[in-house]
Amino acid sequence: MRIGIIGGGIIGLSSAYYLQKTGHQVTIIDQDDLQISCSTGNAGMIVPSHLIPLASPGMISKGIRWMFNSTSPFYVKPRWNGDLLKWGYHFYRHANKEHVAHAAIALKEISLFSKSMYQQWAKELPFDFEYHERGLLMLFHSKEAEHEESETAHFANKHGIDAHILSSSEVQQLEPNVKVKARGGVYFPGDAHLTPQVLMSQLITYLKEKGVVFLTNTTITDFVVDNQQIREVVASSERFSFDELIVASGSWSGAIGKKLHVNMPMQAGKGYSFLTPIQKNIQVPSIFLEARVAVTPMGDSIRFGGTMEIAGVNHTINMNRVKGIVDSIPKYYPEMNIAMPAQSNVWHGLRPCSPDGLPYIGKSKKIKNLTIATGHAMMGLSLAPGTGKLVQQIIDQDQTSISMEAFNPDRYQ
Repeated sequence: MRIGIIGGGIIGLSSAYYLQKTGHQVTIIDQDDLQISCSTGNAGMIVPSHLIPLASPGMISKGIRWMFNSTSPFYVKPRWNGDLLKWGYHFYRHANKEHVAHAAIALKEISLFSKSMYQQWAKELPFDFEYHERGLLMLFHSKEAEHEESETAHFANKHGIDAHILSSSEVQQLEPNVKVKARGGVYFPGDAHLTPQVLMSQLITYLKEKGVVFLTNTTITDFVVDNQQIREVVASSERFSFDELIVASGSWSGAIGKKLHVNMPMQAGKGYSFLTPIQKNIQVPSIFLEARVAVTPMGDSIRFGGTMEIAGVNHTINMNRVKGIVDSIPKYYPEMNIAMPAQSNVWHGLRPCSPDGLPYIGKSKKIKNLTIATGHAMMGLSLAPGTGKLVQQIIDQDQTSISMEAFNPDRYQ
């Protein structure tokens, strides 16, 4: 079939990878040049440990508390916006223990499935994207964070995800080359990491060699829909026709869904990161729990990233948020002296956040030839190859490798 994919981030590329393998003619359409997407500057973590969705008990009170601190890890810009208000209502409804229990099962399944796909990629792709299975350290200073993360560790172990609660000295044993200052930590040995900008650039080259067509700097403006079928995709002065269409356009997916009368509540969660040359050789990626900062070794550099800023689809950079990241580093790695980066060296990306913390993956009931794959929030890279494989199975009408009920894209219709 002729298959169009709207969105050239890691979800779109992963879908293209599996679809071209089964013989389809694939075209990827993206409004940018694929150099600044959320897929290139993220923390590069593959995290089956992340079982608890963003919509969880305590997040609303934390969010309100953090809103009044310009360097805090989470911020919702107050504004009279219908989409934000609806999103907030659905978030509030899902921030409970029952939803977390339901979501954790689904997130575990897709996370472990996606990790197994990464393991295959590491063996079969003709390039090295620096995939390493060294686990993840969650570092904490406060009694409150220790209690919360210990509860998370027990929750993970209960669901079959290996988690170890470590003392300060046990944390230090995992990092022989770097002084770590922490009350303790939780170690998830089953997590992994890679270098996303290498994976993205090499995968784009590979897919082009396999015949996938890329239409960049091409903005979708409308669709021609007839008899529950997308007949044409309209982009500026051009029109395209496909047998099947996939929407994998990240934070823009909600707006595209509106054009097709498909309701997918979505907010863009802006994050920031920057690379710095290695001062000390970190072995295990970490997350500073109080600061919500992710730290990942990537080649001869370290990437520091964090914050979740719900402020609409925009590309302004709030350097106070970046300062919050920089200021947190010596609190956990006291020997690291990291200077404030220039704004031109700060990457930012817009994470597509659904209100219940679960992605939208599946066929739309409203439009017969539309498949949706978006809303992965901070786990887009982690869940990408698994999502891509599921998209291929859905389009080829194969039995899906995992249950898809929790990811139903029509759940807010």
